[in-house]
Amino acid sequence: MSIFPTRILLATDGSEEATLAAQTAIDLANKTGSQLHVVYAGISPYSRAFYEGYEEGADVGAYLQDESKQVTRRGQGLLDEQVRKIKAAGGSVAQAHLRVGKPEAEITALAEEIGAGLIAVGSRGLGGIRRAMLGSVSDSVVRHAHCPVMVVR
Repeated sequence: MSIFPTRILLATDGSEEATLAAQTAIDLANKTGSQLHVVYAGISPYSRAFYEGYEEGADVGAYLQDESKQVTRRGQGLLDEQVRKIKAAGGSVAQAHLRVGKPEAEITALAEEIGAGLIAVGSRGLGGIRRAMLGSVSDSVVRHAHCPVMVVR
């Protein structure tokens, strides 16, 4: 039995720290023969509406539907770009995952679903204001993950 993970889950948001986490995860996966999975977890527009104080109403429903499509489009684009970068850096992606919801919850749930032995995340993402209001995604992943978490600075 190996002490190395057989599956590594890289959580990305396109930030500089996520790029550093990606390079570290690529190196580790290549050296240990682990599968590398990549996830982009965008915040749900329904959650955003709640956090930003939107009230229920007919106009909010249309707004949320448009926002949901934008989150999915933006997330898929970011995920596709990350997969291209990983391949260009000599890595191989077993599977790319797009999740919409509370990022820390989506990351930890996916890690459990795929049986990840390690989650790799950047220390800080793109959402400074969100982090100030809700807490750091990486901190929450560390607290709630079922497996070890590597936070890359």
